[in-house]
Amino acid sequence: MKTSSHFITVLFVLAPVLLHTGVWAAADQAEEIQQDLNRTRQQEQVNETRRREQLEQFKREQQLQEMQREVDRLKELKPNQLKPEQQQQLNELQRRVDQFKNENQLNRVQNDLEINRLQREQNQFRQQEQLRQLQMQQQMNQLQDQQRKFQLEQDLNRSQQR
Repeated sequence: MKTSSHFITVLFVLAPVLLHTGVWAAADQAEEIQQDLNRTRQQEQVNETRRREQLEQFKREQQLQEMQREVDRLKELKPNQLKPEQQQQLNELQRRVDQFKNENQLNRVQNDLEINRLQREQNQFRQQEQLRQLQMQQQMNQLQDQQRKFQLEQDLNRSQQR
């Protein structure tokens, strides 16, 4: 009888400890699963940002190639008929297209480096914030590129009309 009473006492003392340990283990496992889900979601966001940037880069390169073809066409059309000021304008246009190409390459390398750095970031909150900043920077770069492209196209059209 004493043994069973002793057993019941030990059971009442140990039961909360055992239950509490089980709850902690389950909470730890749930937290680990949540962290894995967050890491996977953030990796998907980084990958999507990379894909979006690659697509934008491809579009910019296509536009630059088209502009370069137009400049080349203008150079071939009127090489001897151009006045010195027109030739100077055409040279300036070529310089700006080249500058746009260089800036485009620089932006691509900077974005690649930033995305690689983001993937190495261990702190999920910092990684998320840095990803948002990168996306905003990419949008600003895209708007600047559109503005430069528009200006170059206007200049190309003016050169074609002369």
